[in-house]
Amino acid sequence: MCGICGFAGTGDDDATLSRMGRTLIHRGPDGHGQWIGKPAGLAARRLALVDPEHGGQPLFNEVADVAVVFNGEIYNHAALREDLTARGHRFRSHHADGEVIAHLYEQHGPAFPRLLNGQFAIALWDAVRQTLWLWRDHAGVKPLYFSRLPGGGLVFGSEPKALLAHPRISRTPDLAALHHYFSFKNVPAPLSAWAEIRQLRPGEGLRWQAGDVRIDRWAPPPPPEDPRITEAEAAGEIRALLERSVRRQMQADAPVAAMLSGGLDSAGVVALMSRFSARPIDTFTLVYDDDLPGKRADRAFARLMAERLGTHHHEHGVTWRQVEDDLPAVIDAFDEPFSGVTSPFFLNRRIAQSAKAVITGDGADELFGSYRSHRLAQPLALLADMPPDRRDAEFRARAALPGGEDPATLRALLTRGDEAPRRMGLYIADDAAVRALYAPAMQAETRTVSSRDRIAGELGAIASADPLNRMLLLDRRTLLPDQVLAFADRLSMAHGVEARPPFLDPDLMRYADTLPGALKIKGGRTKHILKEALKDLLPEALVNRPKEGFILPVTAWMAGPLRPLVECTLHPDRLARHGLLRAEAVGDLLASHAAGRADHADRLWTLVNFQLWWERHVDPRP
Repeated sequence: MCGICGFAGTGDDDATLSRMGRTLIHRGPDGHGQWIGKPAGLAARRLALVDPEHGGQPLFNEVADVAVVFNGEIYNHAALREDLTARGHRFRSHHADGEVIAHLYEQHGPAFPRLLNGQFAIALWDAVRQTLWLWRDHAGVKPLYFSRLPGGGLVFGSEPKALLAHPRISRTPDLAALHHYFSFKNVPAPLSAWAEIRQLRPGEGLRWQAGDVRIDRWAPPPPPEDPRITEAEAAGEIRALLERSVRRQMQADAPVAAMLSGGLDSAGVVALMSRFSARPIDTFTLVYDDDLPGKRADRAFARLMAERLGTHHHEHGVTWRQVEDDLPAVIDAFDEPFSGVTSPFFLNRRIAQSAKAVITGDGADELFGSYRSHRLAQPLALLADMPPDRRDAEFRARAALPGGEDPATLRALLTRGDEAPRRMGLYIADDAAVRALYAPAMQAETRTVSSRDRIAGELGAIASADPLNRMLLLDRRTLLPDQVLAFADRLSMAHGVEARPPFLDPDLMRYADTLPGALKIKGGRTKHILKEALKDLLPEALVNRPKEGFILPVTAWMAGPLRPLVECTLHPDRLARHGLLRAEAVGDLLASHAAGRADHADRLWTLVNFQLWWERHVDPRP
């Protein structure tokens, strides 16, 4: 695991490369390597997880005309090395996983990422062809940002801060990109919060040659559903693929721990890890002093699993005061406004005292169906296709079901029209609600920007007709890489810890895509097929408990101890620093929330994080 950066065709020297690399020391505290080979330069900060003595970067082929830096892990590197050795390739390291990349490129050309099982962001310089290649992994576990400079140069890095350290890249924000943040809680790829910085999307590759840039998708599209797959067959195959993925991701020459949140996904992963480990697994969970029922249940179920599996269990307490004090550091970890999950920042700080890598349950929701948009996908599709008279009868029937979705919610979403506006109704705000907060200057800058159109475009690129699978694939294209994997990566690497998500193994992901939605949410039971695959490993009460989510109780704290922070941060005098938001509109939102007329906690927290980001990164006046 590393942080990488570099350039091509910019005319820069070692000093610029060193300055960029220093911004990423948190991603790789164990060492630094850099190389200049005109007109390119590559650098890497190293977190030594595999082959600590010989795995330093950059890595080269035999004659050093192919140079590589990469961020991530290649889990099938041993098999790839064996095959390449049989073909006559010679390696310098003992078993550094990244060294196979240079030789795979020699053997297979730029299509080689399809042979990799892992999580990665790769930069490769081909001196013979004078070509720089960048690749991002299939799921988007590892980030990769880039900027095209006037005159044809290209700069890249694992995080925006590395690019912003380059003397020719400005801190001018991209106001059109920021519009999407107020709906999605993050800036969506390929955009960034910075006008001159973009990012590769999952499964994409970039080629730079003599100033010309081409971006293509290397990862294959999702396979079609197979309606012939039985429930028993699916459960068995998911279990086998997950077991293989967990085994692979436990590989390391340094300690590997696990997050244990008290939910299905992390519990299932830890149960498998315990079967494959000769020593007790170190497990970690966040706990709170506040009397919050969902968080109490998380703590109880995490303890139950730890005792059942004999793990070396650690509970790490977090208070509202720590969240307030560390909020600037969390914002700095992203370099962009972000108001999604931030709890891993606090847990990874503790994990870093014991391990360099942590196994997580991330990705299971986006494969098997758990979120509200997933739960509503099938009912909304059914109701949308019904004649109005039958639809009314269906609403009455649903109103009589215990624990079902409120028919009024379904009616409201259906009145929005087709699939894209219905999905926009489940984000924290749609375009109209966001624009209602804008001052005239922001209105003018974003008048042609539409988050709804963006979602419609993503849905238009999805081939599946299955309502649930369409929502899952939408989240796989947007929410998963832009938010879930963003917080998993940034908030672990902020403390020099690598997060590894076994559910995002490429073989498991492709198999999950072949399953009809009816196997994923069945009779209202979310992640049905995953629960069937794991049910012999876990207590029934844990398997069937409602989803809590690995989130900080910010909403509860905003009604109490964090309220002064919110009101101070959104004070009109501070909003005036950028003049993008109407102070009276933000004040109305605050007043309505405080009076209990509406729940605007998510929107207000989004505004707080935006304001703090602006003050730290765009206009850092006292």
